[in-house]
Amino acid sequence: MGKPELRQKTEVKLKDSNSLKGTFTSVLVLGGFLVLTWLGVFFLFLNRF
Repeated sequence: MGKPELRQKTEVKLKDSNSLKGTFTSVLVLGGFLVLTWLGVFFLFLNRF
């Protein structure tokens, strides 16, 4: 009978979360731009009547 194979322990390294800070900032900037644009068009619509 053969020897059972030894299982090697593998370390799982988590990616650095710093890269997500830039993504979060970009999403906030884009969201703010969309909200401001929408509000601008909405107030322009209200002023026309």
